[in-house]
Amino acid sequence: MRKIILALAVLIANFTIEAQVKTPQPSPKSTLNQVVGLTDVTVEYSRPSAKGRPVFGDLVPFGRLWRTGANQNSIVSFSEDVVIKGNTLKKGKYAIFTTPKADMWEVVFYTDTDNWGTPEKWDENKVALRTNVDPIALGNNVETFTIAINNLTNDSATLDISWEKTMVSVKFEVPTQKAAMASITKVLAGPTAGDYFSSAQYLYQSEGDLNKALEYVNKAVSMAKPDDVPFWHLRLKSLIQAKMGNKSGAIETAKLSLAGAEKANNADYVKMNNDSIKEWGKK
Repeated sequence: MRKIILALAVLIANFTIEAQVKTPQPSPKSTLNQVVGLTDVTVEYSRPSAKGRPVFGDLVPFGRLWRTGANQNSIVSFSEDVVIKGNTLKKGKYAIFTTPKADMWEVVFYTDTDNWGTPEKWDENKVALRTNVDPIALGNNVETFTIAINNLTNDSATLDISWEKTMVSVKFEVPTQKAAMASITKVLAGPTAGDYFSSAQYLYQSEGDLNKALEYVNKAVSMAKPDDVPFWHLRLKSLIQAKMGNKSGAIETAKLSLAGAEKANNADYVKMNNDSIKEWGKK
């Protein structure tokens, strides 16, 4: 009898765990990803519907701070700094809060994004940017609350908040030209010392072309100041030289790497270089 009761208890427990009721959310969550120029913009928010209710001035009172959506904070993320009406909003993640009015909306980008609705205690120090925008009367009815990224150009876009027959549009500028020129300058300047080092390391570790590996690591070494060559670059060069059969050259390079490692107090590289110098010096 006890075995039967135990089996029933296990069965009921498993049923309780597995039988979780799934129902549609009243305000479904939505995620929007948009590239503006070279800037990644992400919006995460919940979308309530009007369902026949008057919205602004009623469901959403005028003159009161609004979560701008439903449930948890509506959040916008920028991968680069953006500019709104001449003011810089640093790259990062922000909660969007608004104070709707009949003739003007205040839009706030707030650094604390972990609130359910509006913050219990408003902290002005967490306001990253505040701006005012004029509401736009829509000719069509927007049943479900919507945040969109529209009016895309290489250098700007608008964050559009729409519901019922009202829309507010916050224009933001992105640093496309600055980012593009930085990319162009970097690429046209050619590979960096780190690029040559990584290429040499790959060829060495993958049993690739050792002549090429030595060529690349020499380029990496040559790009540093003579008295400031990274000791790990010299360590790799010594390993390549040894693998190519040039033990005397490998020892000389290892001694240079050893000196750099001692100067940097890097015990691991000191030991590795001493061990290699001893090994390669054997007759």
